[in-house]
This record gives sequence, C-alpha cells and structure tokens, in this order.
Amino acid sequence: CGYGKASGRNCGRGPNCEAVYQSRVSGPLFDRIDISVEVAPVTPADLAAPANGEDSATVAARVAAARAAQLDRARALGVSARVNAALPDAALTKIAAPDAEGAALLTRAAETMGFSARAYTRILRLARTLADLDGTDAVKRRHIAEAVSYRRRDGAETAPSPFVQTAGRTSAV
Repeated sequence: CGYGKASGRNCGRGPNCEAVYQSRVSGPLFDRIDISVEVAPVTPADLAAPANGEDSATVAARVAAARAAQLDRARALGVSARVNAALPDAALTKIAAPDAEGAALLTRAAETMGFSARAYTRILRLARTLADLDGTDAVKRRHIAEAVSYRRRDGAETAPSPFVQTAGRTSAV
C-alpha cells in the first residue's frame, strides 16, 4: 500500500506488509540497484517552506562537467564508453581506485554488509561518479562512504549506513 512507514497513516495490511512486498523482488535483482533512498512523505509544511539547496541550473552545470570529465577520461583510456556506468571493469579499476582510507572503508563495508563482487564493483563505479560530481580526480573516503550509504541492505533496509553519519550530498564524512 505504500504507507508502511508513513507517519499519520495506517498500513492496511499489517506490520509485515513491507516485508511481504519487498520479498517479491529477488536479492540478485536488488544487487543491480545502485542507489536506494528512503523518501519520507512530503508534508504541507514542507511544501510551504522556502526551497533550500542547490538550484537546478547549478546542479545541471555540475552534472555536465562530470559527464565531460567522464568522456575525456574514457577517451584517454581508449574505450568507447561515454559515462562511468558503461566502462569495462578493467578500465574502472584504473580510474576508481580509492585513497587508502576509502579502500579500507570499502573493504570493511564489504565484509560487514556481505557485498557480492557485483555490489563491490558497482560501489566503486558510483563512488567514481560522486567524485566527478565533486569535481575531483581522486576517489576519497567520503565518496566511498556515500556510495555505500546508498546500497540496499538485507531485509529491504534503507536505514542510514553504519559507515556514514548522514546520507546525501551534504555528508560530513
């Protein structure tokens, strides 16, 4: 029904409604989803509040710069991919190696959260993209932490990752 965690609304199917719904999708399919974010319902107060954050033009410029960097990097590697998502794994390992702190965090997260090889690679791919959006050549711990925070964990859990204090682009990790 979609009201399992919504405040002020009652789920018509009971406490395990969400678990039953989520169990319809297999783990291997969820393993292919790179970003899983729980979004709370929008309240009337939220709608009336002034907008905060970046405006669309600023975000669009940052995305365009990131895509241009990805294309330039792929050309320098001699691959036909235009974005990080399409890079072959061998090329990805050349451009997405995190700094020492990021590598340690990724290893710890993979062990703690039981990532598959596919999930590990997809986290690196997403971290590389997050670094591009930050305008940096280096994949740092904060990019790994943010990418890990977006992974869906067992039990359809989308609670904040134990590896970051806050989720989202304003993370202080």
